[in-house]
Amino acid sequence: MAVENKKDKIKSDIPVQKEGYKSLLEMGPLLLFFAVNYFYGIFAGTAILVVSTIISLVISRVLYKSIPMLAAFGCVAVVLFGSLTLIFDNDLFIKIKPTVVSLIIAGILLLGKVMGKNPLAIVMKSSISLQEEGWTKLTLLWVFMFIVMAIANEIAWRNLTTDQWVSFKAFGIPVLSVFFGLLSLPILKKYQIEKKI
Repeated sequence: MAVENKKDKIKSDIPVQKEGYKSLLEMGPLLLFFAVNYFYGIFAGTAILVVSTIISLVISRVLYKSIPMLAAFGCVAVVLFGSLTLIFDNDLFIKIKPTVVSLIIAGILLLGKVMGKNPLAIVMKSSISLQEEGWTKLTLLWVFMFIVMAIANEIAWRNLTTDQWVSFKAFGIPVLSVFFGLLSLPILKKYQIEKKI
């Protein structure tokens, strides 16, 4: 009996560990970006961000046998804007990346909804199942979230020093994401379709 309980505990700990690894893989490159920028400046920070984002994606592929679409899109954006920053020796590119990426995602979600498709449902269908009204409300909330993030980033990079903007990028944007994640919870709770066992 004690052995079975121990096995059950190990099994229940595995999803928690996986979520911990996922969070580390998502936040790791940002934290490295922040740390390297603090000691060596924005260009060294950008180089580390590009390399660590690629490594993070590779590790995610090895551990989970798949790469989420948003993570893949984010990696491509980091590599593109990071490379432009380093090639042209101009930090404008890395500073406008969150704006451009946020507006592109908001545009894709909105355009998909207008065309009768649901890009958000396609991306998230493996983890959650919602009624159509739930997907609509969640999509509109996410569109609003990405527009807010774009505006916040524009205000930040235009009015803060580079070091302050890096702090905003590393900590402010994730806090905004968490805030909107909390706003999503009532929608998820109300419209979730219970999976049949």
